[in-house]
This record gives sequence, C-alpha cells and structure tokens, in this order.
Amino acid sequence: MKILVYGINFAPEPVGVGRYTGEMVQALKDAGHEVRVITALPYYPAWKVSEGYAPRRYAFEAWQGVPVARAPLWVPYRPGGRKRVLHLLSFAITSLPLVVRQLFWRPDVVWMAAPAFVCAPAALVAARLTGAKAWMHVQDFEVDIAFGMGLISGSGWKRVVFACESWLMRRFDHVSTISRAMVARAQAKGVAADQVSLVPNWADVDAVAPLRGPSPYRAELGIPADAVVALYSGTMGVKQGVDWVAEAALALKDEPNLYFVLCGEGALKAQAEATCGHLPNVRFLPLQPLEKLGALLGLADVHLLPQRADAAEMVMPSKLTGMLASGRPVVGMASPGTELADVLQGCGTAVPHGDVPAFAEAVRRMASLPGLRAELGRHARAFAETHLGASTVLAHLERRMVDLATRDTTVKPVGGGLL
Repeated sequence: MKILVYGINFAPEPVGVGRYTGEMVQALKDAGHEVRVITALPYYPAWKVSEGYAPRRYAFEAWQGVPVARAPLWVPYRPGGRKRVLHLLSFAITSLPLVVRQLFWRPDVVWMAAPAFVCAPAALVAARLTGAKAWMHVQDFEVDIAFGMGLISGSGWKRVVFACESWLMRRFDHVSTISRAMVARAQAKGVAADQVSLVPNWADVDAVAPLRGPSPYRAELGIPADAVVALYSGTMGVKQGVDWVAEAALALKDEPNLYFVLCGEGALKAQAEATCGHLPNVRFLPLQPLEKLGALLGLADVHLLPQRADAAEMVMPSKLTGMLASGRPVVGMASPGTELADVLQGCGTAVPHGDVPAFAEAVRRMASLPGLRAELGRHARAFAETHLGASTVLAHLERRMVDLATRDTTVKPVGGGLL
C-alpha cells in the first residue's frame, strides 16, 4: 500500500505531533508499506529553521529510508494570532507543488495531520485526483483553540471559519483524533459517527520506563540525591501554561529539598526564566535529544502538567503519555469530568486551571508523601502499558488504514461535483 503523509511537523522533532508522526511512519514502513512524507523545514519548537537548512529553499532527504520532501515556510520570531495564521498559510502554499508531484505516484491513502488545517484542501484534491482515500488526523482543533484563546476574534469570522472547517472535515473519508472528547467534538462538527475513530497518543513503554537507579541528569544538574524533583518538560508556549510553573516555583522557593526543572523551548521561556531562573533550586534545560527522553522523564519525582482552560478542554496533552510511562505521578490542571481529569484521578492529582496557589500546594503535598508518589506512579505505569503502548495503538491504526484503502466507498465531491 502507498501512503502519503502530509503535515507541517515531522520527525526528528522530539516533542508533540512531529514525534508521533515520525513513529507512525516508521511503523508503517516496518509493516511493509511504501511511505512518502511532505512536511515543512524543521523549525519547532524553537520557532527557528534548524541549522543545515536554507530558510527559503526546498529540501529533499531520506529519513529512516523514507523519502521526505520539506517545503520552506515563514517562521515568525514571536508567534501570535495573525502571525500564526500567515505562518500556516505559507506552508500550505509552498507545499502545494510537492503535493501535486505525488499525483504521478498515485498513493492509496493521503494521511494529513492537523494542526495546519489550511493543508486540508490540498490533501483532499490530491486524494480525489488519484483515487486515494483521504484521512485527517487531528492532534489539535486549532480553530477552536485560536478563537478560545483570543488569537483570532470576531463573531463574523468565527461563523465563516467554523463553517469552512466543518465542510472540509466532512469530505474526508476518515477522521481520527486523540481523545474521546475530541471524537465527540468531531461529530459535533458534522463528521459521521462511523467515519471518526479514536487514535490516542501512544508511548514507547520500552524506551520510557521507570528507572531502577537515579537519572544521570540529577548529577549533571547538581541536584542532591535525596531531593524531590518536580519536572516540566515540553513546549513553553502560551497554551501550555509554563508561566504558572514558574510562579509555583517562586511560591515554593523556601521549601526544603524541592527542586524544579523546566526543560524545553518556546515563546514563554524567557518570561519563565525571568520569574524563577535566579532561584537556587530551579534548573532550566534546553530541548533534549529523543534518545535521552527516558532518562529525562525518569529525573522527575513529580511531573507537572499545567494547561490553559481553553486548550485543555479540547486536547489530550501529548506529553502526558511519556509522563505516565515513566511511572511517576502527575500534578496537572484539569476541569472535573474531562478526560484528562479522569486520568489524573488515578495517576496524580488535578487542580483548577490557573490556580497557582492550589497547583503549588499540590506539588508541595506530593513532594512530602513518598508513599503516595510510589502508589500513583505504579498506577500511571500500568495505565500506560494497558492503554497507550505504541505497538498496540500503531497496529490498530495500520489495520484501519488498510481497511480504508481497500474499502469500496463512494467518492465525496470536493466542491460543485467537479472532483
């Protein structure tokens, strides 16, 4: 089977949708499928085109034996509402010639990853012109998040954009997303129940596992062997709420034997460093290589998962899978009744969004109760093994993709019955 993977983020990014897309591509290749990738020049999460790539030129390379075509795009120095929209549109435009070239290859499935919903029209046209099935995988409902967080505003714009989003989604042969709440949201946008499925973010439970000894990061960062480490690892952007972690670290600066480690890159990193970087019990790390992920996550005695309310109600954080696989409890922010809150109930604790005093107190309490940490950590690991194992999730995804490609379905018109 021939599979065209199309999305703005792709491996070797060690976080978020790029990492998951890379692992999926590897699994599909290992299963014997022929895979090609169209993506952007690597820029995330630093928001800067990586060294070795010319910002205005296309790049063609092989990744793990898979052909990868990378399109140039505009990367704003300080991403924000309109800038993010222009950033995504630039990739949609520059990647279009790469998509057109695949018409001669004639894929069986065109698999598109959102965010970067602006790529949906090109994915649909490519699928229809080649007779391929079109599959959209939604990591973030970026339109909902953009309006919810005020990155885009205006009731008129909102009606138009939501109508276009619904129209496009309903024309894909299949839509998948990463949580039950997001499956329900896709159905609310008009996707038929039999055309949407749950494909949760997975964890490599072999590569990320509870450490039997201290993490090498502890000595590297000069953290005492008996200290409790509260770790934030991931993108330091607006929706992730890393500024609340910095405020919690400041509030707990006098707590004996408690260290905070903040690892990653993003728009709010400088603000977080200004808030708490001067404290003797706080350490900052740049983004770490993927091969060190197990050691990094094993540094934590407690994982930290702040989330903005408007973002958390719509997504299941991708970083949660590694946290759970590491066998450590999680202190997060989640609303009661949400899927994230349900997971945290057995694997950690949840506090209201933006409640920094409650967040700090939950971290302080977890740090003071080693028995509770051990029990919740065992539950976290068991949950990851049972529900999030990469081999199980990816095998299920591959079977669904094969079934979709071989299914005889009526082609959905893209518009006006012309395609």
